Amino acid sequence: MQLQDILFSQGFGTRRVCAGLVQQGFVAVTGVPCMEPAMEFIAQGLQFTVQGVDWAYHEKAYLMLHKPAGYECSQKPSTYPSIYTLLPPPIRQRGGGAAAGVQAVGRLDQDTTGLLLLSDDGKFIHRMSSPKHHVPKVYEVTAKHPVTAQQVEKLLAGVVLDDDPKPVRAAACAQTGESQLSLTLTEGKYHQVKRMIAAVGNRVEDVGGLHRSRIGSLDLPADLLPGQWRWLTAEDLARISA
Repeated sequence: MQLQDILFSQGFGTRRVCAGLVQQGFVAVTGVPCMEPAMEFIAQGLQFTVQGVDWAYHEKAYLMLHKPAGYECSQKPSTYPSIYTLLPPPIRQRGGGAAAGVQAVGRLDQDTTGLLLLSDDGKFIHRMSSPKHHVPKVYEVTAKHPVTAQQVEKLLAGVVLDDDPKPVRAAACAQTGESQLSLTLTEGKYHQVKRMIAAVGNRVEDVGGLHRSRIGSLDLPADLLPGQWRWLTAEDLARISA
């Protein structure tokens, strides 16, 4: 695969821009400067630098982001900045065209924090988002009022939300503090956690009340700080599907 095409596929601009980056000496492959855009490399596993920044070739992008509060999961946010501004330009421009870049796998409210997956693999996004696949997602909830055993029982038994007569239930629910609980869901309805907590007579705390800590068997790493992102490893992907 030509170097200019590798750069283009990874989101470094148009083919003309990518060729210019190479010709101007801004690209090095495995530490060796390369100034020939048409030079061919085996793309899979290729390590390279662009303007001094280390990159690795990824045929498809699979990322995790520690979403901070005050960001919207939208390309066109209405009130708060977009989560996509937390990603470097090549990640946002991968593939080019109208569907360029990665997309969030589901959404978290602007005030919800925690583990968010992003990808440019449509099949992966569908598999992770579809309720048919029952991928468990764990939320740490801080409620406005003390949590009772009866509320936990109702969440496990199922509650009716105002847009669907069919009860929705938590796959798991455990009280972790006087006003805290850990809630596992396998669906992804609009504002589902907040609406379920409201349905049992409580309310999610407005600030810092909702945090997603796990998807599948993949936990949000303790060393991934709010606003930071990283590539998913093969082991991470296996944990998500487990």
